[in-house]
Amino acid sequence: MLDNPRSPRVRSVAKLAKRSARAETGLFLLEGPQAVAEALTFRPDLLIELYATPTALDRYTDIAQAAVDAGVDVEFVSEHVLETMADTVTPQGFVAVAHQFPTSVKDIFNGSPKLVAVLEEVRDPGNAGTIIRAADAAGADAVVLTGRTVDLYNPKVVRATTGSLFHLPVAVGVEAEDVRARAHAAGMQLLAADIKGKDLLEARNEGLLAQPTAWLFGNEARGLTEEKLALADRSIAVPIYGQAESMNLATAASVCLYESAFAQRA
Repeated sequence: MLDNPRSPRVRSVAKLAKRSARAETGLFLLEGPQAVAEALTFRPDLLIELYATPTALDRYTDIAQAAVDAGVDVEFVSEHVLETMADTVTPQGFVAVAHQFPTSVKDIFNGSPKLVAVLEEVRDPGNAGTIIRAADAAGADAVVLTGRTVDLYNPKVVRATTGSLFHLPVAVGVEAEDVRARAHAAGMQLLAADIKGKDLLEARNEGLLAQPTAWLFGNEARGLTEEKLALADRSIAVPIYGQAESMNLATAASVCLYESAFAQRA
């Protein structure tokens, strides 16, 4: 059992909370039973180290069996060591180290997608992770993160996806201009979510949302710049019928993605 929180091995895992260490190693951190279970189920080939407290492994027997089935060794650690490794204040018994696995944007659009979420300068890791989760739930084919968006492998982003990171392709470091060109080449329209755009209900009634669509979502505070809005074929607004001053980005993105999913399946 690893029980020394100051050991080089423990410190190397803990360093993955920092972007510089992730960029240098090509690795990232997974925390908690949900993320570990999804990785073992969908991409066990990515896992290179899996740590757990004895209590956690006894409690989550399904994860223990999944690790055996996938041929992934589990190393026991003390609670103190796990706390040192993890990015969260109260980790839930599991920490893993995995290879990063971004998908090529070329491969995404060559696959004839019907629904793609594009995040332009989305800085909040919780929002980014939640949009990836919503895209997965809505049956989207992929998610694309521009170079100005938060790091996909930020521990907070990974946690917010609750395992959806392993369910659908995600491209990173792409320019919005490139997305537009590739979307159009793939026969997709590019719709920008913007408060000054066309009412979402009107767009639905016109049949606009039934078309293959790449949705462009902007920064939480500033939205999309005029330059980025000009790339879109249309701008669409999620209407606010109550007294709320605005809508959370991830919530608005979820509405847009689901409206497209409903229309495409109608």
